[in-house]
Amino acid sequence: MSKDGETMSLAIASRPLVSLTLPQEGARRFATQLFLALGATLLLAVSAKTKVVLGPVDLSLQTLAVLLIGATFGMRLGVATLLLYLAEGAMGLPVFQGTPEKGLGLAYMMGPTGGFLLGFVAMAAIAGWAADRGLDRNPIKFAGALLVAEVALMALGFAWLAGLIGADKAWMFGVQPFILADLVKVALAACLMPVAWALLRSLGVSRE
Repeated sequence: MSKDGETMSLAIASRPLVSLTLPQEGARRFATQLFLALGATLLLAVSAKTKVVLGPVDLSLQTLAVLLIGATFGMRLGVATLLLYLAEGAMGLPVFQGTPEKGLGLAYMMGPTGGFLLGFVAMAAIAGWAADRGLDRNPIKFAGALLVAEVALMALGFAWLAGLIGADKAWMFGVQPFILADLVKVALAACLMPVAWALLRSLGVSRE
């Protein structure tokens, strides 16, 4: 294989999963990205409502959804999707976990879950960054990247919550109860993406 061919193969292999569905043309590409982002914000809203009540911050499937969106969309579209989700919430749409029961809009976002909402953006960015570089083909490497994303989420959530209720309570109610469950979600996401790529290769859809 020529050097140019090797370079092209590496470029294709490092694209996120969503690249297989995006048109090349500017207007059609943007429309497709917008449609995917809006659909993903709906998924985020549904996953946020799937929860177990534990305390100031409840357990939901949203972390898994954020990881998979970042991994599937790549960093740029993944971050844009999470920012769109936050914008929907800031406008008063009941897309967050405790809405509308615990408030709406910016007032809710400034509450106990505010740091975790910011952490979701960081989590999607890290997962997307890893997918952009082809790490989502390898479950071990991808799990390492997703662990970094999980730490970023927890650090931002803890720091925010500690400012509201103190460090001890923030750790007890906002971090500790979620560690095991979130590790399971990290492992699941790290396995699902390589499986998805392998399935696409077997169907002849992937260009790897």
